[in-house]
Amino acid sequence: MLISKDNRKKIYQYLFQEGVLVAKKDFNLPKHEEIDVPNLQVLKSLQSLESRGYVKSQFSWQYYYYSLTNEGIEYLREYLHLPVEIVPRTFIKTTKSVGTRPSRHGMFSWIQLHLCYSKWFVFL
Repeated sequence: MLISKDNRKKIYQYLFQEGVLVAKKDFNLPKHEEIDVPNLQVLKSLQSLESRGYVKSQFSWQYYYYSLTNEGIEYLREYLHLPVEIVPRTFIKTTKSVGTRPSRHGMFSWIQLHLCYSKWFVFL
């Protein structure tokens, strides 16, 4: 299928930025939900990437779920002329903020209250 360079670039940029892409299995859909490109072109370009091993696909409930592989990241980085420092969002490790632990006072007071009432009912 012939896909214009502009549309192919939009698809590849979105895929590289997010690291994943979801496409509905509707070949007549005029536009993709996230990208301003016909849905058929999105499906066919990702089918091409999948056949070359650059993305993995999963199909469920009439939706295709595509995720980039390491080879796909290298290919898209070369195609889009991106530096090595830029990585997809799914490959960015989030850091946990170090803070104080939440108070467990509320849970212990509930347990103590429960034990107090259970002992009280035993004596009746």
